[in-house]
Amino acid sequence: MIQAIGLTSNPREELPPAVDDVSFEARAGRVTALLGAEGAGKTTALRLMLELQQGRGITYFRGRPLHRIPHPSREVGVLLGDVPGHPSRTVRGHLRMLCAAVGVPVQRADDVLEVVGLVSLRDQRLGTLSRGMDRRLGLGCALLADPHTLVLDGPTEGLSTREGAWLHGILRAHASQGGTVLFATGDPKEAARTADRVVTLEAGRLVADQEAPDFARTRLRPRVAVLSPYAARLGALLTKEARASRRSIEVVAEGGNRLTVYGSNCAEVGETAYRHGILVHQLADEVGDAGPVGPAGRWEPSEAWTTPAAASGAGEIGQGEAGTEEEAPLSETQRLPTVPLASPSTAPPASPAPQSDSASCLPPPITVHPSPSPLRPLRYELRRLTGVGTGYLTLAAVLATSVLICVLLARAGHTPQARLLAAWPQDLPLPPAALGAGLLGALAFGDEFRHPALAVDRGTVPRRLGLLVAKLLVAAATALLSGGLTVGADAVVLHLVYGEELSGVPADWLSLSVSWAALVSGCAWAGVLAAGVFRSTTAGLAAVLGVPIVVVPLVQKAVEGPAVRSAAGLSGRLRELALMQWPFGVERYVAGGMRMIIQPVGGALALSLTALLCAYVLTAMRSRVR
Repeated sequence: MIQAIGLTSNPREELPPAVDDVSFEARAGRVTALLGAEGAGKTTALRLMLELQQGRGITYFRGRPLHRIPHPSREVGVLLGDVPGHPSRTVRGHLRMLCAAVGVPVQRADDVLEVVGLVSLRDQRLGTLSRGMDRRLGLGCALLADPHTLVLDGPTEGLSTREGAWLHGILRAHASQGGTVLFATGDPKEAARTADRVVTLEAGRLVADQEAPDFARTRLRPRVAVLSPYAARLGALLTKEARASRRSIEVVAEGGNRLTVYGSNCAEVGETAYRHGILVHQLADEVGDAGPVGPAGRWEPSEAWTTPAAASGAGEIGQGEAGTEEEAPLSETQRLPTVPLASPSTAPPASPAPQSDSASCLPPPITVHPSPSPLRPLRYELRRLTGVGTGYLTLAAVLATSVLICVLLARAGHTPQARLLAAWPQDLPLPPAALGAGLLGALAFGDEFRHPALAVDRGTVPRRLGLLVAKLLVAAATALLSGGLTVGADAVVLHLVYGEELSGVPADWLSLSVSWAALVSGCAWAGVLAAGVFRSTTAGLAAVLGVPIVVVPLVQKAVEGPAVRSAAGLSGRLRELALMQWPFGVERYVAGGMRMIIQPVGGALALSLTALLCAYVLTAMRSRVR
């Protein structure tokens, strides 16, 4: 079950908090609706419950706050907004990637596809899905880890009646297996028809917490919708006859030629119109929203219209259109069959939250905690990288550009062989392989923040150490692969076009290879860290380009001019400091690494990586410091 206690959002400058001291329960085995108009605070309350927003209060999921649950995605399935995924990824690939993120077998993706009815669309791209299919996939993402609790914000928004009925059938099946279901909606009829209990919010405050039958009796009122060119005259006649017969009715004049009659029915309104010869175009029974809570605690009538229920004609004088089809709840025989999920784990009832002795004490603050790292972050990152064609297209573009540039440089002459194999002219700030590595590194975080594929358990992309290490490893491996393929392709093309003269192995190939690997890996890491700090692919690529364009000139100015002292003999002094002999000639590699760092590009890249890493750590710790 869910126990939300004292949920209060932080004040918004001079405005009152969006949610103010909201407390309610959602019991296991039942469907609970969080009802409210737009701006009532439904989404904010859900985000406070899931610890995605700063505020006060506490929420227990089967007796434990979310940040104390080892694997949140296995306890709570969340659907907030649209499906968080890259539009070029397939439906099945997206689910398999999330399986790696939450630590469940990849076969679970196929099982969920059957549950939500997307087997025939498993190879469809996310960007081509309709609204109904997108909602199905979002529900599948929430069900992927077989959670006990489902929390959904507007799951049927934009869906047809049939699709909404199917989705509520899935939620009802989950609750019947012992799970807890909480969904937010702005439609009172939907809440009364599909939920067992309705929690109503208005202006950020809890105004009602009722069983569904009590809610329907007190909040929803039957009414008659009338459309007539003589609406004003008909309304006056209905009021006059009701006074004469001492009946209590309410006639509300809507815009145009429309009336809403409370306390009557189609037969009585139709008979009145017939007796006085009034033409009626539409006559329909509806169930309307009684409106917001008044100052006295009673429901006030609202002039808002909902979808009409079953309409009845007005006999000979009807001459109008029949109403729309009734949106009655599905019976047991009408519900769509669903494939049952594994039964959620059971636990003893949660103990009630401790109550404070002082009523004036504020509830505890809500801190946005980073979720634990995925069980398989490296596997998740590999599926993320290979699931779309961006990486393959980038690699092909890098190879083609490098081959073209090296052929042109060899034709012009006067280019060192090392730069020739790397396709790095003097006029370019970086070779194509380094730029491609930086772009792929920037996409590692940039695309994820634009399409947060890891939102299955918490709704955001947290800055986690395990996920960062996985991204750095995969980015470095991709950069090394791209760099190796580039040099190999350039050497083969030079051999075919100009012979063996330009395709020979340089004498200092080992140091050149190490420098080349460090350059492409450093560019890839700079893209990853910059995209993680600034949450943008463009910013990540700009940080890579900023190394040779901005940082290198600054480093050159810093090292220009006569030097009074040099770092000669550094390896020997380091060996003396360690008080031991370095085996296998390690001092040579240390000296080579130091020579690489003091180069303008190497030093600038090392400086940029250090600054980006510090910024990443600071932004990761910022939420904890608050």
